[in-house]
Amino acid sequence: MASFLKGPGLPDKNYKFPFKHAGLDERQAAAQLLNRFTYGATPGQIDEVVKMGLEKWFDQQLNAGLPDDSLNRRLATLDAINLSNSEVLQKYPPGFVVVHMAIVDSAISKDSVDKAVNKKAYNDQIQAYMKTKGLHSDQDLYKQFISQNILRAAYTNNQLQEVMSDFWFNHFNVSFTKGECAQFIPAYERDVIRPNALGDFDKLLLASAKSPAMLYFLDNIVSQGAPVQPANTPKPKPVVAQSGSMDMMMGDAVKPKPAAKQDGSMDMMMAAAPVKPTVQPPQNKNVNGLNENYAREVMELHTLGVDGGYTQTDVTQAAKVLTGWTMYPLSSYGYGSNMKGLVDKVGVNNLEAKGFVHDGDFLFTPTRHDKTEKVVLGHTFAANGGYQEGVDLLEMLAHHPSTAKFICKKLAVRFVSDAPPQSLIDKMAKTFEEQNGDIKQVLITMVSSKEFWNKNALREKIKSPFELAISSVRALNADISQPYQLFNWISRMGEKIYYYQAPTGFPDRGQYWINTGSVLNRMNFGLALTSGRIPGVTVNLAALNDHHEPESPQAALVTYSKIIMPERNLDKTIKQLSPLLTVPDVAIKVNDAVNKTPVTTPTPPPTTFSGMDAVSGGVELDAKKKEIVQPKPAASAQNTKNNGTMLAQVVGIIIGSPEYQRR
Repeated sequence: MASFLKGPGLPDKNYKFPFKHAGLDERQAAAQLLNRFTYGATPGQIDEVVKMGLEKWFDQQLNAGLPDDSLNRRLATLDAINLSNSEVLQKYPPGFVVVHMAIVDSAISKDSVDKAVNKKAYNDQIQAYMKTKGLHSDQDLYKQFISQNILRAAYTNNQLQEVMSDFWFNHFNVSFTKGECAQFIPAYERDVIRPNALGDFDKLLLASAKSPAMLYFLDNIVSQGAPVQPANTPKPKPVVAQSGSMDMMMGDAVKPKPAAKQDGSMDMMMAAAPVKPTVQPPQNKNVNGLNENYAREVMELHTLGVDGGYTQTDVTQAAKVLTGWTMYPLSSYGYGSNMKGLVDKVGVNNLEAKGFVHDGDFLFTPTRHDKTEKVVLGHTFAANGGYQEGVDLLEMLAHHPSTAKFICKKLAVRFVSDAPPQSLIDKMAKTFEEQNGDIKQVLITMVSSKEFWNKNALREKIKSPFELAISSVRALNADISQPYQLFNWISRMGEKIYYYQAPTGFPDRGQYWINTGSVLNRMNFGLALTSGRIPGVTVNLAALNDHHEPESPQAALVTYSKIIMPERNLDKTIKQLSPLLTVPDVAIKVNDAVNKTPVTTPTPPPTTFSGMDAVSGGVELDAKKKEIVQPKPAASAQNTKNNGTMLAQVVGIIIGSPEYQRR
C-alpha cells in the first residue's frame, strides 16, 4: 500500500517500503518498523500496524498528532515540567542562590556558610527558609523531569517523535552535571528539541543556539568581543571569561560558590561560601572575553562534523560572529542576573532601537558583539554587523554539504546499523540538501531504501540501557507509578540519562554498551522487573498469555519468547537459554544487587557485535557459577499470583538474553 504524504513544507511524495525485496513478509516488516521507530512493540501492536498499513502507520508517526490522553493523565501529577525558565528559577533555584537569598534575608549568617559546626542545624535552617519562601530543591525538579521522560517513552502514542527527541537531545547534548545550565534543561527539551524533532534542521539548530541551556553548557553566554576603544586611549588589561565563571554570571551580587549537584545532599547543595571575585590570567585564544567552546562544537558536533572542512581560524572567526548571544535576565539572583542592570539602563521598550534582540529567554547584546570583519568557511561577514550575522552563520552551517552527510550518517547509525552503507547515506544526504534539511523527508528516503530493509541490518542495533528498560515495560504492558525507580536501574546499567558530561552525547554503537558485565546487569534487570522487585513497576505476566499457565519452564520459555520477541527465529535463543532454566536459584542475589549496586556511568571496553554470542556463552558460565543474581519472590500478593517464581524467572531470563538486546 503506497502512502501519499502531504503537509506544510512537506512536498507531495509517493513512497512504498521495499521490504519484499529483502524476503520479508508484512509482519516481519512491521516488526522492523516498530523496532526502529518506537521504543519497542506493545502486545498486539504488530497486528495493528499490518491492519493499518505500514506506510500509513509511518505517516501517522511522522505527523506526531495522535492523542495522548492516557499519558497526559500520568504526567498531570508532575507540576514542574510545564514551568517556564523564569518560573523554574523562582520555585527551584539552585542551592547557591538559596544560600545567597537566605543571607540577604538574614535567615542565616554569612559566616556560617560552609563553616557550620552543626551541619544538621544549618541544613534545617536552610530547609525552613525554603519552606517559608515556597522554594523547592532543584533535585525535585530534576526528578520530575526524568520521570516525565520515562513516562513519555513508555506510553506516548507518538513514538517516533519521542525517539527523535532522544536522538536530537543526544546530538545537541546538555547535562545536569553542569549546574549553570541544569535549571534550563526541562524547557530546552520541551520547547526546543521535541517541537522541532521532525521539522527543519536549521530551525532546530537556531533554537538550540538561543536556548539558555546551550548558551550556558558551551559557555557562549560569557563570550564577548573586544570593546571599541576611543582614539589614543590605552587598552585595559584583558580579562578572560572562563568557562562557568560565576563572576560573569552573577554580576556585582554576592556570589556564593556553587556546590556540585549530587543526588540530593543538602550539605553538597547548600553549603557554599561566598567567594571574592578573582581575575583569571589571560590566554591568547580567548583574549577580550572571547569563548570558542560553542563555535567549535557547533561545527564539530552539531553541523559539519570533525572532518567537515573547517579550520581553527574558522572556529575563532565563528566565535566572534556569535559574541553577544546571551540570556535575557530571568531572575534578580543567579544565572543571567548580570544582564538585568543593562536591560534596566537601556529600557525594555528601547532595546530594539538600540540594536538589542529579545526573543523569549534569549538576548543579543550589541555592546558585547565583535564589530570587526570576520571570514568563516570563505564567507565574509562585514564589519559592524549584529545579531543577523549569527543567524546567517548558523543557516550557512545548517545547509552545508558536510552537514548533510554528517547528520544523515548519524541518523543511519541510529536507525539502520552501526556501520550503515555509504549508498544509503548518500541518498539521505541528497534529500537533506534538496529539501533544505527537512527531517521528515530524510527519514522517508531512509525507510524507503532497500538498504534499510536488508536482512543484514535487521536486529543489528543493540539497545542502550534506556531502550532496554522502556522496551521491556512496553513488551510486558507494565504499569509505571514510580518512574524514577526505572531511572535508578537504567543508571546501574550504565546510562544515567541527562548526566552525560561530554557535548558529544552518549555513543550510539553497540560496542559502548555490551560486555560480559553489562549483559549480567541486564539479566539482573530482567529478573528484578518480572519478579516485582522494582518498586512502582507492576507487570502481569499471566495476562500476556491470556492467563494460560505453561505446563513447564521449557514451555514457558517457548511461549513467552514468542510473545516478547515476535517475528524472530528463536531456535538458537531457546537453545541458549534452556540450560538456565535448570540452574537452582539462578538469581538468588538480585535483592542485594538492587540495594548495593552503585549508580555509575561506566565506559565498557570495545567489543564487536559478533561478540554477543560469546557473551551469551559467558552468561551461561556465570549462571553455573551462580554469579547471575536472582530476585526474591515478589512481595506483593498480586505479583506473586500473576507471575509466580517460575514464570518470573523464565521471562526475566528472556529479557536478559542476548537476542532481546537486539532491536
